[in-house]
Amino acid sequence: MKVLISDPLSEKGMEILKREKDLEIVCKTGLSEDELCAEIKDYDAIIIRSGTTVTKKIIESAKKLKVIGRAGVGVDNVDVPEATKHGIVVMNTPGGNTISTAEQTWALLLALARNTAQAVQSLKSGAWERKKFKGVELNGKTLGIIGMGRIGKEVAKRARVFNMTVIASDPFISSEMAKKLEVELVSNEDVFKKSDFITVHTPLIDETRGLIGEKAISMMKKGVRIINCARGGIVDEQALIDGINKGIVAGAAIDVYPKEPPENQELIAHPKIVTTPHLGASTLEAQVNVAVDVAYQVVDALKNGVIKNSVNAPSVDEELIKVLGPYIELSKKLGNFLSNIISGQIEKVKISFEGKCAVHDMSLPTASFLVGLLKKALAEEVNTVNASHIAKERGIQIEESKCEAVADFADSICVEVKTSDKSISLRGTFFGRKNYPRIVKVDKYIINAIPNGCLLYIINKDTPGVIGMMGNILGKHNLNIADMTVGRHGNAALTLINIDQPAGEQVVKELETIDDIIEVRAIELD
Repeated sequence: MKVLISDPLSEKGMEILKREKDLEIVCKTGLSEDELCAEIKDYDAIIIRSGTTVTKKIIESAKKLKVIGRAGVGVDNVDVPEATKHGIVVMNTPGGNTISTAEQTWALLLALARNTAQAVQSLKSGAWERKKFKGVELNGKTLGIIGMGRIGKEVAKRARVFNMTVIASDPFISSEMAKKLEVELVSNEDVFKKSDFITVHTPLIDETRGLIGEKAISMMKKGVRIINCARGGIVDEQALIDGINKGIVAGAAIDVYPKEPPENQELIAHPKIVTTPHLGASTLEAQVNVAVDVAYQVVDALKNGVIKNSVNAPSVDEELIKVLGPYIELSKKLGNFLSNIISGQIEKVKISFEGKCAVHDMSLPTASFLVGLLKKALAEEVNTVNASHIAKERGIQIEESKCEAVADFADSICVEVKTSDKSISLRGTFFGRKNYPRIVKVDKYIINAIPNGCLLYIINKDTPGVIGMMGNILGKHNLNIADMTVGRHGNAALTLINIDQPAGEQVVKELETIDDIIEVRAIELD
């Protein structure tokens, strides 16, 4: 088997690969797309860093390729959907730069507290301005962390050394895990209001784009300091500049940008903003770690069929997928649905498979449920390979059960998620010979909902006229109703409405103004 190294790789990683006698290792760096297309045809694996972009054209040229290994976290330089289409596993090394990024966060935080970068520049220019660069101590201050994944946890651990109080916002970490880390779990708003320093460690998704923006900054304590070593775009650069100029934000330290190299020269030149050129993973140790990790992962994948840290779903036996396919898809939709309606920190997940499906190994549908539940909010790439590991790493208990006996349906999946706020459950099943998926119960509400596309989830008082008022608002915004189901329990009702396009924030706000409506959530299912 042949492995192509198309970017410079640490010698320790190369050593691991070269000692495998049945692997032929070829190192050719700096190849153009056309050169890679010509070269890749006979290789079983390719290992890249950030220099190589594995395009659709390259993937189509790869006749034997089984694995794309990325020595690093981001896979923006890989056409993952195309790789998946061709049955090629794409894997990264998410743990290799955890420490280096956490340490970069602290380097910037300390530099920010003591005006280090500005003082260095001043002294090198020939000035002596001690009074100008008076800083603040960390002792006794409150550090707010948004996102408690691998890096957020490491940042929190180091705060103890400086005698800081740590508060954090992350719905996907259990209260028990937070207690172990000596962290108080709070809302985003509380992080904004209570923190002296704020650092973000989340993925860049629709919900986090511009998270630190004008509204958030308006809630912050005067003199707050902001650090971003996560992803460019989480902090709104213009809002940050305005917040500093207004005297709300004392300073900021930024390592990542929406476009790199950065284009916002006002940000780069601002005297109260420390800027570095995306150095989070730029340590000797991190580069060795990711090289060693990717080498072991590629060897395991090629020789033993063991897939670790895959960012796309691994290939599944064709016969098995015929049986499990509908359950995998429904499980993911149930997880995705719940991710949109739960609140609080997830502590426990129960998933039960009932009916004839119970004779099979259902670990893949369970993992698919976790993907749907966790993927939207986490910085890590979550897939059916690593979903269970990530959940357990965050202190989330997972309980799977199977029962061949049936009650109302020949086959069904019942899931329950317990959070720090409450528990909520769903039941899904299939209708007809073609296994059309349906959600048939949400907590106490019996319904018949199509788990596809855009939905509105509405809890309302069971009174006349409410549905008519909902329809008027949707009609006003040209939102067509594709399907609707209502479940009643006592004096309340659950209304689930399938609509042809996403409901914007304004629609949700208008629905919430109806007196008899208790809760509204806009949901988008993959």
